[in-house]
Amino acid sequence: MTNLLHIDSSITGEHSTSRRLTARAAAAWRAAHPEGTVTYRDLGADPLPHFDAASNVARVTPPEQHTPEQAAAWRLITELVDEVRAADTILLGLPLYNFGPPSTVKSWVDHLIVPGLTLDAETRAGLLGGRDFIVVTSRGGGYGEGTPREGWDHAQSWIPHGVSQIGLEPRFVTAELTLAKINPAMADLIPLADASQAEAERAIDALWTPVPA
Repeated sequence: MTNLLHIDSSITGEHSTSRRLTARAAAAWRAAHPEGTVTYRDLGADPLPHFDAASNVARVTPPEQHTPEQAAAWRLITELVDEVRAADTILLGLPLYNFGPPSTVKSWVDHLIVPGLTLDAETRAGLLGGRDFIVVTSRGGGYGEGTPREGWDHAQSWIPHGVSQIGLEPRFVTAELTLAKINPAMADLIPLADASQAEAERAIDALWTPVPA
């Protein structure tokens, strides 16, 4: 049976563009996989702890030698890894905050990098490849080629490198200028914002072909 791991990370709730788009994508996935199952994790509402000293030691220490703090960290690490391992498709909502990813997404990736579990301890080859990884990015401004802030989006540029260690390769769907309708200084960009979101919706609708009734 196929399984979708759906992850949101926006902290803006019902106002979130990335949440709206990942919900659309999850619905499209369900239509194409009516017998499939969905695992949902909300990093915005239920954030992960930062990857700390106990987490770092736990991943390289035999479980029978763990302190209570390390044992708790290891339980979380294995829970997150098991969610990815059980998924055929991973859907991540990735808003841009202060030119980078939400810290909760960075923590999610940090917890997944475990020598011997998600990457070969000797060859460093990733062990979680072969999964479809869809990343739905949203950004309030414009960061495309030729714009004043070209190259300032350090979320979309970072995540392929972060997850490459475990064998994942993201495909991106992007909506930008999401602040145009609420920032008066961006009012003249509303048509471009609408076009960007419409294109993101079209890209999502084309991700999977529904099973004929």
